[in-house]
Amino acid sequence: MSEKLSILSHLNELKAVLLKALKSVLLVFLTLVYFAGDIYELVSAPLIETLPSGASMIATQVVSPFFTPLKLTLYVSVFLAVPYLLLTIWRFVAPGLYQHEKKAVLPLVMSSSVLFYGGVSFAFLVVLPIAFSFFSSVALEGVNIATDIDSYLSFVLKIFLAFGLAFQMPVATVLVCVTGMSSHLELRQKRAHVIVGAFVIGMILTPPDMFSQTLLAIPIWLLFEASLLVARFYEPHCNHNDSTLYTER
Repeated sequence: MSEKLSILSHLNELKAVLLKALKSVLLVFLTLVYFAGDIYELVSAPLIETLPSGASMIATQVVSPFFTPLKLTLYVSVFLAVPYLLLTIWRFVAPGLYQHEKKAVLPLVMSSSVLFYGGVSFAFLVVLPIAFSFFSSVALEGVNIATDIDSYLSFVLKIFLAFGLAFQMPVATVLVCVTGMSSHLELRQKRAHVIVGAFVIGMILTPPDMFSQTLLAIPIWLLFEASLLVARFYEPHCNHNDSTLYTER
């Protein structure tokens, strides 16, 4: 009976966490919805600035001019609410973690969100302007460039997600070392495999051209090198066999 009560209690806590997360996203969305058009103009700026004279974006569906900015605003709301979402989730799982686990997990959780923001910012400020300039320069003569606003949104969201996830390389590398699956020395010996894997990831996650693939692969490789340095400081803590670590909360 006590087990059932405990499970129900955890489910109620999880429900409360999910409701808080939903409310936080909704609050940010309601705050930003008035500026939905401005937000879309900001996100579309990298493309607009590279379009030939006289070219513009188009809407191929009747409802696109209304719903596309709203859709983007919803994604932006989730994006901005991530720190609070992570904090809410942390408060839910922290009581069940040992003290050494809290010390290891919390920095990784915070680093993960910062790296995700960094990946999206890098994609928006560096990758998209360069990529769109390249695509515009190689457009066939006589072809009018007219990008659909909904298609553009889908494209940039995929790019943002790809770079946000790719920038998680340091967190993934540290976790591999923390869990004892490998060490920074062993990973360093596999550097060549990582570089090849970075280009494969770039090929899968970005548009089918070497230019975009390279723009993603190089940061992955550099982040891998940086993560090897960070992993060195985590490994000593993971190799302790002090049993008090597993009893201290």
